[in-house]
Amino acid sequence: MRKLDVAALALVIVGALNWGLVAIAEFDLVAELFGLSFGETNAITRIVYGLVGLSGVYVAARAGALLRGTTSEHRALA
Repeated sequence: MRKLDVAALALVIVGALNWGLVAIAEFDLVAELFGLSFGETNAITRIVYGLVGLSGVYVAARAGALLRGTTSEHRALA
């Protein structure tokens, strides 16, 4: 798996866990990590949220290839 795939997947997992915490406990982990209250944002948190969103788009676009294991590395080895 490419480094970008791993990084994007990690950010998607972080985002999913954060949204789960928001739904279950009304707790925003990203805001808390940067010293903000629930619902508050600043430039850093918006960057994190933006990266999570872009990672979601990337993983969604690559989902088929990732699930089939047809990344360029696998094709090169075949």
